[in-house]
Amino acid sequence: MPWTPAASDRFYRLLVRTGLFLQWLFRIRLMVTGQENLPDRKAGAVVAITHFGYLDFAAAELVLWRHNRGKLRFMIHQGAADHWLAGPFISAAGQVVVGYGSRTGAYDAAVARLRAGEYLAVMPEAGVSRSFKVRECRTGAVRMAAKAGVPLIPVSVWGAHRILTRGKGLPLHRIRRAPVRVHIGEPFHLPADLDPERETSRLRGTLQAGIDAAIASFPVAARPGDWWMPADLGGGAISEAERQRLDAADLARDRRRTSRTTAAPRVNPPTQ
Repeated sequence: MPWTPAASDRFYRLLVRTGLFLQWLFRIRLMVTGQENLPDRKAGAVVAITHFGYLDFAAAELVLWRHNRGKLRFMIHQGAADHWLAGPFISAAGQVVVGYGSRTGAYDAAVARLRAGEYLAVMPEAGVSRSFKVRECRTGAVRMAAKAGVPLIPVSVWGAHRILTRGKGLPLHRIRRAPVRVHIGEPFHLPADLDPERETSRLRGTLQAGIDAAIASFPVAARPGDWWMPADLGGGAISEAERQRLDAADLARDRRRTSRTTAAPRVNPPTQ
């Protein structure tokens, strides 16, 4: 088990300032539209972020921090929290950890934080989309927003995957002066008796519309076959059908791993 320090706002501010320094150091261009849809005061909200790369969350956090010094708390899987290096950072930053088994405890803790006025970030796709199209989304984001009585803010991030995403490494030539587009959609105000599946489908469509708008105004022109563009736009990313096949294989593998992790330990019979 990793060291689990207490949550610290001072440590969180240090992380954000480190992110701001790295953005300055590499001259990363953060271009934002829809900023008027962010809350002017610090009040609870669920922030639903697209997940095409490993830095999408950082772009969303820097935008919110600059807007009103808002701190995003993230839903983090137990597997990451158990990591010897990442675990202490996750604990000190005050993230919400989702356990291997029942998610009820994490869900209730998240709703309590929302009601207390915190911003909770969720990546409803629950994994990187290798097709660079918004994946099928889980219903947790809309259900938490409705139960807590807070708005749901859709945030579409495009371009951060060119810096760091699944299977592409971290070449320095892609970081220097890299543009990242962030589009913030109009907040969802959800009733307590919502239809989770329908509203989640609407969220997915809104996130994809934000991605489409970001691509249309992206300052780097894609060449035919570029790996970072979706297949239906002439890019070299895998198709949606192939993405779904790979996602199904990943899910089956994760279920086998989880079942081994949560299985009861074997007890040897007593010797005679």
